[in-house]
Amino acid sequence: MKVAAVIAEYNPFHNGHHYHLERTRGLAWADYIIAVLSGDFVQRGMPAVMDKYARAEMALRNGVDLVLELPAVYATGSAEFFAMGAVSLLDKLGCVDFLCFGSECGQLEPLSRMASLLLEEPAAYYIPLQHYLKAGHSFPKARSLALQVAFSGSIAASPNDILGVEYIKALQKRRSAIRPLTVQREGSSYHDPILDENRRSGPSGGPLFYSSASAIREHIAGHGKGEALADLENIKGHVPENVFRLLCDRLGKTFPMGSHDFSSLLFYKLLLENEKGFSHYQDMAPALSDKIRKNLNRYEGFEQFCSLLKSKDITYSRISRCLIHILLDMREEKLQEYIGQDFTFYARILGFRKSSAPLLAAIKANASIPLISKLADARFLLNDAGLSMLEKDIQASHIYSSVISDKFGHSFSSEYTRPLVILP
Repeated sequence: MKVAAVIAEYNPFHNGHHYHLERTRGLAWADYIIAVLSGDFVQRGMPAVMDKYARAEMALRNGVDLVLELPAVYATGSAEFFAMGAVSLLDKLGCVDFLCFGSECGQLEPLSRMASLLLEEPAAYYIPLQHYLKAGHSFPKARSLALQVAFSGSIAASPNDILGVEYIKALQKRRSAIRPLTVQREGSSYHDPILDENRRSGPSGGPLFYSSASAIREHIAGHGKGEALADLENIKGHVPENVFRLLCDRLGKTFPMGSHDFSSLLFYKLLLENEKGFSHYQDMAPALSDKIRKNLNRYEGFEQFCSLLKSKDITYSRISRCLIHILLDMREEKLQEYIGQDFTFYARILGFRKSSAPLLAAIKANASIPLISKLADARFLLNDAGLSMLEKDIQASHIYSSVISDKFGHSFSSEYTRPLVILP
């Protein structure tokens, strides 16, 4: 049995994701594909446009056999911790043969060389890195510039390539038997806000648009009931048909969700803790904590505040992640505790296909962490650190669900009663 894995957000699922899954199955000769999926908050420090169960269903309807949730502490972390959390989870399943990720360059060799360089930090890289940091650049920018110096030329610095490097680095650091594979990204770039206008032939022969998730979100986020229907029609050729039907079915009921929907909750949390500061939160530098406190009286909303705090040495995404960590009460000391105990403690199922029964059996036979399908079982299976991590996942989803309930008048959905997504 060959098992391949992908690490994803599917925010939302689009044609490029479908292409990636088809190529993954072909490259790995995979019998099964596992997706490790971010929950209701994602790596750029924002709520997902749609809840994790809907996105899990999108994945299962388009080639994935089993969807596992990436713990929120890593799903909202930096690229390094996002990758380490997901790779650790996959490695501990004991049956994954390949990890396949998308990249702009489409080649493993340069990404592997970069990963090795980042692990070893030779002087040729470390000295220019410190130089660019002292010059006031953000860490991602300083790292990119230092890598160009170390490689004596330009290198790809797209989000997909950066994550690819982090995945390989995590596999190398763990001495994992999982082999990396990469698929070259098709169509629009990661951050492209404009819908793709070039029809292409997909792997199955049909005409497709390959727009970025960012562009698709631009056309669906922030709209109310009914009025977004025309905008959904505009993205019909940019997502698989089954995804389009799911989006239409949920429109104005449980989605779209955006950062602005959490503005009041965040402001309340910032006001509560403004006196003591925020340096104890995950990924938070003292200077940023001071800047938040100094500018809190200028707060107008989540996105406006991120833009207000943004500077040359700290990116919008880093600020947004830090604010999400405050909102979700994610503390640095807990992250360090999890890291000290090897990152992950469980694999929580969001959904699966019934035909994946042999895969589930293989995981149960080989995994070094428990496979959780019922939250009620967790207290019998996990240590204190594992329970703490799982409780944070539950809390994050309850916060997300409470905002859905308030925005759309939808009944609150408890994690303890939500059924798994199970397809034939």
